[in-house]
Amino acid sequence: MTLVLGVDSSTQSCKVVVIDAESGAIVRTGRAPHPDGTEVDPAAWWEALQSAIADAGGLDDIAAWSIGGQQHGMVALDADGRVIRPALLWNDTRSGGAAAQLTAEFGAEALAERTGLVPVASFTITKLRWLRDNEPDNAARVAAVALPHDWLTWRLRGYGPAGESALGPVLDELVTDRSDASGTGYWSPETGGYDRELLVAALGHDALLPRVLGPDEWVTDAAGRRVGPGAGDNAGAALGVGAVPGDAIVSIGTSGTVFAVSAERTIDATGTVAGFADASGNFLPIVVTLNAARVLDAIARLLGVDHAELSALALTAKPGAGGLRLIPYFEGERTPNLPDATASLEGMTLASTTRENLARAAVEGMLSGLGAGLDALRSLGVPLERVLLIGGAAQSEAVRRVAPEVFGLPVEVPEPGEYVALGAARQAARSLD
Repeated sequence: MTLVLGVDSSTQSCKVVVIDAESGAIVRTGRAPHPDGTEVDPAAWWEALQSAIADAGGLDDIAAWSIGGQQHGMVALDADGRVIRPALLWNDTRSGGAAAQLTAEFGAEALAERTGLVPVASFTITKLRWLRDNEPDNAARVAAVALPHDWLTWRLRGYGPAGESALGPVLDELVTDRSDASGTGYWSPETGGYDRELLVAALGHDALLPRVLGPDEWVTDAAGRRVGPGAGDNAGAALGVGAVPGDAIVSIGTSGTVFAVSAERTIDATGTVAGFADASGNFLPIVVTLNAARVLDAIARLLGVDHAELSALALTAKPGAGGLRLIPYFEGERTPNLPDATASLEGMTLASTTRENLARAAVEGMLSGLGAGLDALRSLGVPLERVLLIGGAAQSEAVRRVAPEVFGLPVEVPEPGEYVALGAARQAARSLD
C-alpha cells in the first residue's frame, strides 16, 4: 500500500488525512487547533502542522504529500527567511482603505482584466499596501511574500531560517500553485505570471514571489518525498469532491461560498465574482456571502430549538412560508455589497407568523442569498449543471430538500469529509503517477 498525506491548514485548525494512493481510502487522520484572531504568528501554524502530522502517524511511511490552506494571508519574510510580523489573514479588514486606494489608482475594469479580481480587504495585495503605509520599516525589510500554504510547504520541505531548518533560508525554493496565486491580486490568470507593477505599487518595491507550479508539477522535501503544488482552500475542496466543469459547489459554513469549475476565465468589474484559477488547470469563479449557517443558528436560538427541530419545523411549512420572507443580512452582506445592511422579516400576518413558517423562511432566506451567488455566476456565462452542497449546514434535511427549489438545479450532498485535505492528498497521489 502506497500512502500519501494531505493537509488542510484552515483558519480554525490544521487537518491531516493519510490515504491509500490507489484506492483513495482514508487510512489515518490527525488534527490540531489554530489560534483565534485576524492576525496570527505563522509559527502557530507550523506547530499545529507538526502536531497534526504526528497525530496522523507521522511521515515515515508517506510517499508524497501536499498542503491546502486558507487563501490570501500575507506572510512577509526578510532576507534570512524570518517572518517579519504576524500574518494578516483573509478576515482582517484593516486593509479596506488600501483596497479602495488601489482600485482608484488602477481602475476596477483594468484590475479585473489583469488579475481577475477587484481589490477588497481579503486579498493579499491590499495587505501589502496597508503594510507599506502603516509599517514602513517592516515593509522595507520584505524580501519575499508567501501565502500560508506556500510558507508551510517551504518549512515542511526543510527550509526556513538558519538554525531552525535542515536546508536553510533558500527563498528561491518557495513554491505555490495557480489557485492560491490567483487570490493575491498580483497574478494574472490570463498569462499565468505575476503582475510586478501591481506588486510594486502595493508594497513599494519588488520582492521574491513563490514559483507557481503547474497542476502536474512537484518538488521534493529533504527526505526525497514528492510534494504536490498545494492549493487554496476552495480549489482544494473542488479537488476533494471531484468537481468538473458544469459543477457548482455551495459551501454553507460560518460564511457561504459559491464557486464553479469553469473551462473559461471570468472577468467581473463589479467585483461580485472573483475570477480565481483552480488547481486542475481550469478556473474557479467564486462568490462569497457573509450570512450562511449562522442565519439558522439565530432563528433556532430565537425559537428555542436545536437544528434538527428547526429542520423538522421548516419541513412542516409549505414552500414560500405562507408569504413570510426573511432577508438574512444579520452581518451586513458582501454579495450583494451591503456592509451596513441588517436582517428583516417581511410578510408578517396573523396567519403567516408561525414557528413553522419562520423556520421555513430562515432556510429559504439563507439559501436565497447563496442562490444570488449562483445567479452572479450565470450572468457571466458560467455553465451550471448541478450543485454539490457541502459544509455543516448541508447536513440539515430541510436545507437539502429546499435547496433544489431555490437553486433551480439538481443538488447532490457528498458524504461529510475533510474535502480540502482530501483534495491535497489526491494532488500528492497524482505526483506519483
